[in-house]
Amino acid sequence: MSQEATIQQDNALGTAPVGKLLFRLALPCITAQLVNVLYNIVDRMYIGHIEGIGEMALTGMGVCMPVITAVSAFAALAAMGGASKASIYMGSKNQEKAENILGACTAFLILIALFLTAVMLLFTDPMLYLFGASENTIGYAREYMQIYAIGTIFVQLTLGLNNFITAQGFSKVSMYTTLIGAVFNIVLDPIFIFLFDMGVRGAALATIISQAISAIWVIRFLTGTKTTLKLRLDRVRIMPKLLIPCLALGLSPFTMQFTNSVINVFYNKSLLFYGGDTAVGAMVILSSVNQFTFLLIQGLSQGAQPITGYNYGAANVERVKHVVKLLICCSFCYATLAWGIIQMFPKQVCSIFVGKGTLLDYSAQMLTIYMKCSLLMGIQNACQQSFLSIGNAKISLFLAVLRKIILILPLILLMPRLFPADPVSAIFAAEPIADVIAVSTTATMFFFYFRKAMAELEKKRANMQA
Repeated sequence: MSQEATIQQDNALGTAPVGKLLFRLALPCITAQLVNVLYNIVDRMYIGHIEGIGEMALTGMGVCMPVITAVSAFAALAAMGGASKASIYMGSKNQEKAENILGACTAFLILIALFLTAVMLLFTDPMLYLFGASENTIGYAREYMQIYAIGTIFVQLTLGLNNFITAQGFSKVSMYTTLIGAVFNIVLDPIFIFLFDMGVRGAALATIISQAISAIWVIRFLTGTKTTLKLRLDRVRIMPKLLIPCLALGLSPFTMQFTNSVINVFYNKSLLFYGGDTAVGAMVILSSVNQFTFLLIQGLSQGAQPITGYNYGAANVERVKHVVKLLICCSFCYATLAWGIIQMFPKQVCSIFVGKGTLLDYSAQMLTIYMKCSLLMGIQNACQQSFLSIGNAKISLFLAVLRKIILILPLILLMPRLFPADPVSAIFAAEPIADVIAVSTTATMFFFYFRKAMAELEKKRANMQA
């Protein structure tokens, strides 16, 4: 990118009207989130409708979800923290340090991808049984896992490096990253699953081919002439002094995603014990609905991140406050709308993933319990991401740990013992109980700590102007 274009990009983040800028950046991010979710959800849609074996195949594929979520979490560990740091350094006009961060995070993504691939291939069956597979579903889970593991490096590079594209304000380019891969996935899925009669193996193969194409797109952009942050081969190396702060900041989104994996394991094991394969299959559908529902909020947060980070680095207090308030308001309004639709039409929502039968009826019943208080999660997500965008890793990490580890995990184990007459419903009720407690805590902390952060930023601005 030319120096003039870079200046124009910086000026937009620092001077353009916040509302228009947020939605301009968020729209491609939302589209990218939608497309990214489609990678796995489209697989589940096709698999769940295979005649005769759909329900068991869908359940087996769902057992792999903790692994897939964990892979995404490791991409976030370096890249989301690194992208936030890069935004702050760009706002401070330190381009060289921002590019060094990009190189260090790329090296970390490659190393962790090789490690994860080896673990998945060496311990396939023990992992899957640990994650909730049964004798009825292990075959389908194994077929998917062994093929998916081979493409781990493409997943890491695509998900990880795309954050650095978004952090520069190139949200349309980041949208194309996932759009390209998803289009290939949607096209290849029915070909491999039905035409070539590969079933679950076909779904996994379509996914890794699509991710490989997306990875090529990302690398080509970051090494090209249009990017502000350039990926340079001589900077792709582990630089501890730069990498460790990025990992510390990325620990919050990593924890949020990795604990999703842990929670999924606890859900699967408890549901298998109390409700069998049908209950585990319902969890696959419910988690898919939850993932799809909140992609807009995640897209809004991603659109807000470069604006918040840049202006925080530039000590522009009023713009930071403006974008955070707008993010919280929009996130809550959308979450409330989505909650209303789910509560009124649970069966229609679940039918996207599975045809008529026991699993559909069971899932619809459990969905209304599982997402009873999901309207509150718009506030939770917006506050957590705002803390992350201003570099406050400790609070963002605590909030992630609070909901997932301190609240949900004990509730999954405790609820069926408190309500033995209907233990499966009690397990699903862990989610709304945790939502209420977590959001109350998050909103309180945000009110006090964000005001403190803005007061400190006011002092910094005064010193800069002196």
